[in-house]
Amino acid sequence: MLTRALVGLAVALLASPAISQQTITITLPDGHASIQADLYGNGNRGIVLAHGGRFGKDSWAPQAQVFAQKGFTVLAVQFRGDKKNPDGSTGAEGAYEDNAADVLAAVRYLHSKGLRSVSAIGGSLGGDAVGDADAQSNPGEFDRVVFLGSEGGSFPEKLKGRKLYLVARDDTSGDGPRLPGIEAHYAKAPQPKKLIIVGGSAHAQYLFGTDQGPRVLDEIVKFITQR
Repeated sequence: MLTRALVGLAVALLASPAISQQTITITLPDGHASIQADLYGNGNRGIVLAHGGRFGKDSWAPQAQVFAQKGFTVLAVQFRGDKKNPDGSTGAEGAYEDNAADVLAAVRYLHSKGLRSVSAIGGSLGGDAVGDADAQSNPGEFDRVVFLGSEGGSFPEKLKGRKLYLVARDDTSGDGPRLPGIEAHYAKAPQPKKLIIVGGSAHAQYLFGTDQGPRVLDEIVKFITQR
């Protein structure tokens, strides 16, 4: 079944023309700082993508194409604290409160373009940023939030809108399994909410490169597109 899903996803992506991507600059509220983001599509619903600590905004490109093809305007953000590692990879080294502010600025940028609704997806550290941004937001700014291998920030009881938590059962950090902490935060979050536990041990965005990847992407697409 997973093989068929992988083949189906590959065929779908090949059959659909690639959607162009452009890098934009978003000025932050203080007027003295800005962040960059990759913009895909031009649908009337928006999605902000927040990467994990070992990734950069470009890591979302394959998923951004899928979301854009589903009719979304997609914005993959680069946190103001992102730095280049010696090997050329990106590392997120900014403060947690800055990461959350960057996500909220991206959400408000999409709203300023007149989109009908805006949701956000975050992996690991990016999920914490999404959750903390949602907790600080005004009602209606976040339609839905997806936490991929993430507890979803420090204020689960303040989360708004629809919530999806996705985690691998054996996902483990240096402090031990991540699932208990995610379940604890999930229990505090208000309805509507959903927790999906998939097989394996891959963490957050690394799930996309495993045999669970097609299911994870499918669950996210179903969640953000359902009425």
